[in-house]
Amino acid sequence: MSNKRTYADRADYIKKAVDKRRKKVKVMAVELKGGKCEICGYDKCMAAMVFHHKDPCKKEFGLSMQGLTRSWESTKRELGKCVLLCSNCHREVHVGETQLPSEN
Repeated sequence: MSNKRTYADRADYIKKAVDKRRKKVKVMAVELKGGKCEICGYDKCMAAMVFHHKDPCKKEFGLSMQGLTRSWESTKRELGKCVLLCSNCHREVHVGETQLPSEN
């Protein structure tokens, strides 16, 4: 009889570890992009911060919490294609109510 560990034995631990890393990477990504909404300056709730791709045609992968499992280098490259927005401004951009800030 084998004492080999299986995924099922460690599933909760692995899920918690992945969740912890995703949250850490999101904090790092938000800090890298300036820590506040590029339109309105909102900076209160980390969960309300999202990454909006400036050109969707150049998007290799999404940066939602599920997308934050990739390497930090890969994530940084993708962040270079994005602006940091709060959830409200992000929705307004998508419906055409608000424009993205112009690039300098």
